Amino acid sequence: MAKKLKTFQTSQGFYDLAIAAPSMKAALEAWGAGSNLFHQGVARETDDSDVVAATMSKPGVVLKRPAGSNGRFAEQAELPTNLDGGETARRPKKSPPGPKKGPAPKVSEEAARKAAAEFEREQRRRDAERRKEEAAREMKRAKREKLIGRAQAALDKAQRKHEERAVSLEAEQAEIEKRVQAEDARWESEKQKLTAALRRARD
Repeated sequence: MAKKLKTFQTSQGFYDLAIAAPSMKAALEAWGAGSNLFHQGVARETDDSDVVAATMSKPGVVLKRPAGSNGRFAEQAELPTNLDGGETARRPKKSPPGPKKGPAPKVSEEAARKAAAEFEREQRRRDAERRKEEAAREMKRAKREKLIGRAQAALDKAQRKHEERAVSLEAEQAEIEKRVQAEDARWESEKQKLTAALRRARD
């Protein structure tokens, strides 16, 4: 049986956020929060009739409005207008309890069941979207690793070829140096003989 939905509210960045969800945990997941905003005092359950009505009309959907405003919550919201870099913009803002605009609207059992079912559909849609994004990231990671593997293999092959050529050239160089030394020795011997013959001829 689907759980009864409650309305939760918080502030993130430039926006106030609200959602109809069965639990605080579900709200945090929908907001993409990395920590428990309720324990930190920046999120709370609300019974503001306007906020409850807006979230119950789109259960499971994160609604927003400019931070600190009393405007209507919607899927798309304008940026706040007080971004002048002043003290108000710099000071982090907690979700104020604020005055209630009236009692929360009464929701019939049928409407509650319908809202809970819509929440579950929205949650399934978000889960499917998340799985799709994870699959795309995994595919991108696998492709990147394949490219890295190819590049590494090409580098290793080129290095082995270089090392083989270096060994061959070093052997050739050693052979050439040996031949140069032999040629120097031969020439020194021949030069001595020819020099001696020249001296005899002059005498």
